[in-house]
Amino acid sequence: MSEPLGTVMPDVQSSFDPRHIAIQRVGIRRIKSPLVLQQPDGSLQSTVGEWTLTVFLPETEKGTHMSRFAALLFEHRQTPMTIQRFQQLAVDMLPLLHAEQGDITVTFPYFMTKKAPVSEVPSLMDYQITWMAKAWRDSTEFTLTIQVPVMSLCPCSKAISEYGAHNQRSHITVELVSREAFNMDEIIRKIEHQGASELWTLLKRPDEKFVTEHSYDNPKFVEDLIRDVAAEIKGLPGLLRYKIEAENFESIHNHSAYAVIEGEV
Repeated sequence: MSEPLGTVMPDVQSSFDPRHIAIQRVGIRRIKSPLVLQQPDGSLQSTVGEWTLTVFLPETEKGTHMSRFAALLFEHRQTPMTIQRFQQLAVDMLPLLHAEQGDITVTFPYFMTKKAPVSEVPSLMDYQITWMAKAWRDSTEFTLTIQVPVMSLCPCSKAISEYGAHNQRSHITVELVSREAFNMDEIIRKIEHQGASELWTLLKRPDEKFVTEHSYDNPKFVEDLIRDVAAEIKGLPGLLRYKIEAENFESIHNHSAYAVIEGEV
């Protein structure tokens, strides 16, 4: 028999825990929810995010209120979200969970319109983006992670071959920690320009010719690729720390070439 509406139910999560072991992060993970992005020009882009929301649980508390995380996401499913609003969302979460610190992470596909290099035919390119906001009562820290696909072409292969050179698609993953917001479009363009060639979703034959010849004239090892990206992003305003990964999915080997650069500003 169900309880009558209005009956006071026990709040087990708020009860005392005698083990005296704090939990650094507890919450919900891999929950999908709509995300509306507000672009720098004021336009909106709708996408779907995979979210993680957690808080710090003191040693004396038995549990957190999991349902409140989902309720918070539902409340903001149509809120135009900027990086600043996302950070504020993490701050607003704390009193709902009676927490002193917490974090929100969301990973989503982000789309940019790109014109082909010769024909200028437009198409959408997608990039994997992750936002993470760590919040305390009086401050926040934001981490932006962007994965950008590019083309790389081997300088050694070009130098030793009578014609041609092996090339491959590469993923550049850049993680930036800052107390300020970034313009994602600008950072993506900065990263793309460091490849042997950029990628496009839609290319006509003149475009394919351009990409093939441009990459041949601009060969790069994975070491060249990651150093060029590092040189480009180190000067971003407000940057605290960064981590860059480059992975070339080799076309003549059954393994990848891989490099990492990390640093503080």
